[in-house]
Amino acid sequence: MIKHRLPALLLGALALSFGAMAATPDNVITPVRGTIENVNDNTLQLTTRQGEKLSVGLTDKTKVNSVSKAKMSDIKPDSFIGTAAVPQADGTLKALEVHVFAPGLRGSGEGFNPFESANGQVNTMTNGTVGKLVNSNGRTMTVKYHDKEKTIAVPDDVPVVLITPADKSILKPGTKVVLFAMKDDKGNAIARGISAGKDGLVPPM
Repeated sequence: MIKHRLPALLLGALALSFGAMAATPDNVITPVRGTIENVNDNTLQLTTRQGEKLSVGLTDKTKVNSVSKAKMSDIKPDSFIGTAAVPQADGTLKALEVHVFAPGLRGSGEGFNPFESANGQVNTMTNGTVGKLVNSNGRTMTVKYHDKEKTIAVPDDVPVVLITPADKSILKPGTKVVLFAMKDDKGNAIARGISAGKDGLVPPM
């Protein structure tokens, strides 16, 4: 049975490609981060980064994506990206990570939302299309979502990853994942979206 943290998780609008992200009632996107211990056709068991043991159901609607290493140069004008970021005093954002979506995932979770980072702090998540891009001490980019825009600084040391569609075959013991869940009509926790690190990668989002 899943522990106290997941009952608050509700299906949200973001797909890491991320698959589907989950949001708490106050609209903070709250992923579960951990390592797969065991998996079969119907259930995934994992240990969270806090050491908690969780069991989450899998269905034919569970969306799975692969997270692989990318480079700063992979962020280009017109790329569809997501970025967890920290608000700055001048109204801009400072990226903590950037995930570049494969073309087939364009539009995934487009928008701007509060997001719980890996350290437990609530920052932001922006998913949108890169517009203006300036290369100077890292990159500064504008990201357009719907009819709005954010300016985001991406320092050189910020991890950049590529998000691509995958299937459940990549879900293996030892794989690092970021998971988004909701409860079904019976009160069981069900994975709606899973992003799995490739080749031992820990998804940075």
